[in-house]
Amino acid sequence: MKVTHYTEAGQDTHKRPPGSVMTVEFELNGQPFLALNGGPLFRFSEAISLEVPCKTQEQIDYFWQKLSADPASEQCGWLKDRYGLSWQIVPVGMAEMMSDSDPERAGRVMTAMLEMKKMDVERLREAYEGASTTASSGGRRR
Repeated sequence: MKVTHYTEAGQDTHKRPPGSVMTVEFELNGQPFLALNGGPLFRFSEAISLEVPCKTQEQIDYFWQKLSADPASEQCGWLKDRYGLSWQIVPVGMAEMMSDSDPERAGRVMTAMLEMKKMDVERLREAYEGASTTASSGGRRR
């Protein structure tokens, strides 16, 4: 991890106290990140989210339970954590299903996803394969 700090230089622009943290470089699961302390003027928005690709429903359930802090913002595999940061908790292969060359398959996956809050791997796979998603889910939303 690498940390930089604000100095007197640029004080009229950044308005951050000299010596306070400016950036933090870190790595999560092999992916490098750089976080900038822009101060209270810059808030999180849905314009950025972090994606967690999950191999199993158990992984999806685990990350959903650990991260979700605002049930009103849950939609289609997206959630907000306690800091207001948006996350996408999605099954591995979701992008491939959504961009399938068969528009009917991709459409069924889209329709199934739009009915969900937390992703349901089995229902998405059934939609992709053309099986009825209502029968297996009892018509319930997750």
